[in-house]
Amino acid sequence: MMDSLTLDQIQLFLAVVDQGSFSKAARQLNRAQSAVTYGVKRLEAQVGLILFDRSTYRPALTEAGKTLLPRARRIVEEANAFRETSRSLAKGLEPELTIVLDSMFPMPPVLDALRALSERFPTVPPRIYVQPLGAAAELILDGSCMIGLLPIIFSHYAHFKRVPLLTVDLIPVVAPDHPLAAIEGPIETHVLHEYVQLVLTDRSALTAGRDYGVISGRTWRLADLGAKQSMLIAGLGWGNMPAHMVADDISRGRLKVIQPVEFDARVAQLVMGGAYLSDRRLGPAGAWMVEYLANLARG
Repeated sequence: MMDSLTLDQIQLFLAVVDQGSFSKAARQLNRAQSAVTYGVKRLEAQVGLILFDRSTYRPALTEAGKTLLPRARRIVEEANAFRETSRSLAKGLEPELTIVLDSMFPMPPVLDALRALSERFPTVPPRIYVQPLGAAAELILDGSCMIGLLPIIFSHYAHFKRVPLLTVDLIPVVAPDHPLAAIEGPIETHVLHEYVQLVLTDRSALTAGRDYGVISGRTWRLADLGAKQSMLIAGLGWGNMPAHMVADDISRGRLKVIQPVEFDARVAQLVMGGAYLSDRRLGPAGAWMVEYLANLARG
């Protein structure tokens, strides 16, 4: 008997709960009250439980009805989601939008775009990855992600189409109690060589063997930008960080800006862009996302 349960029966059950009576549920559904009453009784017979106490003026949920109510709501919600997603797929919308962010990409414009995406394309859930350096580009190249928000210098491959979005300033910083913090003005390279430089790294073959902004002969390499920030604040070394990530640390005195004489101009300012495979057509949500971010960048 359980196998013959229908979505309509569950919707009738919820209508009575939400409207507070069989008569109001019937009016809301534009059905005869007898049809609503019969549908609910049929449901109770099939599950072998009484869902409403009818001895009072208004039908009240029994304990069994209260227990099954959340599941009934989930069934209807999933059925509605199934229906909406099917319609979206029929229109050519993506089942989900996969995006990889470089760990240096500022979050405010991404959050703004995701909020707008959820309103414009409610049936297209985003899946977000965060990776440093060439690892972000690799996720686009291997098809894991449709869109990458990453430094242009890591997306120079012929199979990428790129849209410049914004610029991230990198600044060299150190903890205020670190020996380098006591040096005012430019710091010679031979002095920097005496101290550990914290360097962002990854396992990507695209950036294997390449160093960006590395000056010191002593380096500690780590693949997480948040960990690098914490280690800088702890005084374990000096390193270059995105200005937007350390602005608060600098203003609060947790970090201090230093002035290396040598500073790699390629990474003093990182141009960030949206990138995707040129031979892979973006779906409506993906194309809209890239255009939205580009419009944000244009102001």
